[in-house]
Amino acid sequence: MSESVHTVPALPATRPSGCPFNPPAELLDAHRHGSISHYIHPGGKPGWMITGFDLVRSVLADPRFSSRKELMNVVDFEIPPAPPGEFVLMDDPQHRRYRKPLMGKFTVRRMRLLTERVEQVTADCLDAMEKTGPPTDLVTAFARPIPAIIICELLGVPYEDRGSFQEQVDSFMSGETSDEDLIAAYTGVQNYLAELVAAKRANPTDDVLSELTDSDLTDEELKGISLVLLAAGLDTTTNMLALGTFALLQNPEQLATLRAEPALADRAVEELLRYLSVAKQFWRTALEDVELGGQTIKAGTTVALSLHAANHDPARFPDPHALDIRRQNGGHLAFGHGIHQCLGQQLARVEMRVAFTALLSRFPTLRLAVPAEEVALRPESADIFGVKSLPVTWDV
Repeated sequence: MSESVHTVPALPATRPSGCPFNPPAELLDAHRHGSISHYIHPGGKPGWMITGFDLVRSVLADPRFSSRKELMNVVDFEIPPAPPGEFVLMDDPQHRRYRKPLMGKFTVRRMRLLTERVEQVTADCLDAMEKTGPPTDLVTAFARPIPAIIICELLGVPYEDRGSFQEQVDSFMSGETSDEDLIAAYTGVQNYLAELVAAKRANPTDDVLSELTDSDLTDEELKGISLVLLAAGLDTTTNMLALGTFALLQNPEQLATLRAEPALADRAVEELLRYLSVAKQFWRTALEDVELGGQTIKAGTTVALSLHAANHDPARFPDPHALDIRRQNGGHLAFGHGIHQCLGQQLARVEMRVAFTALLSRFPTLRLAVPAEEVALRPESADIFGVKSLPVTWDV
């Protein structure tokens, strides 16, 4: 390795409490040395870390870099290919085959038609919060149930199954489950989705999964697609709602501005997506030698793409560590870029716009119920960053 190139040390397992919204100091320090650094993946394999906005964006759109799971050169053992249907870990044409049938089901227009339902679900959660009274955990009372109910309805999960199904999903997405419990939870979700696919094929209902049964996709492929939709549509939005509320409460001027000018809601959502970047990092593997940022990325080498650092790149976003809901220079990478850009991004936007607006309107005195330093954060080992719980209170 060249001594002239900065090396990113092992990243911390936790973030500083109280104001955990900026990228880890190690990434910010790396970026001051340039957009690309040497990096040792947690599995021990040498690779690269990319922190600059332009460079991350270019790799995400570059077909010379692969998303294939089995090509991720980050550990000393062979990684199996992604299961059928889990298209986020595939390249074209396999990726396109799975994604294409879904694209018409997540258009801007179709997601806007869901707005009324999102508003009703949100109002129901707020009614329950108001009835129970303060204090409450905003994660369990608000941030989790809204996207959970919507994604379960989109997949056609029967109402009576949602409680136990959600518990299993939470177990394998939390980043804190033991290996044994993780495998049990993952297996339970897989088994349930297999049963759900079979049920939809036998008796279709009005949901996305039932619509997909009228295609050439196999049951195994539909199970994999369902898992992708579940992961993309639930954990990310849950943590954006909870962590986003935390960030607003820690930035009272921005909170006051949003309350006074609800028309800024769409812009506030985009800024929170940029500022928080809860999907912290993606990985790509070079299919050939690639010149990148003045360095040669050898074929077979895996690069870590820090979306969080890229979305805090001062060359792209002036004063990037400030939350500014009036910010106009959008184009963040919170949903990725290129052929793998998040399919459910429009649904996430609808849910966040509706939920934040309604929450702040219903509870004008909303505030943390504990010191900010006591808010429990998810570990960095979780694929999606956020808070475990967010105790809040308000004046009755």
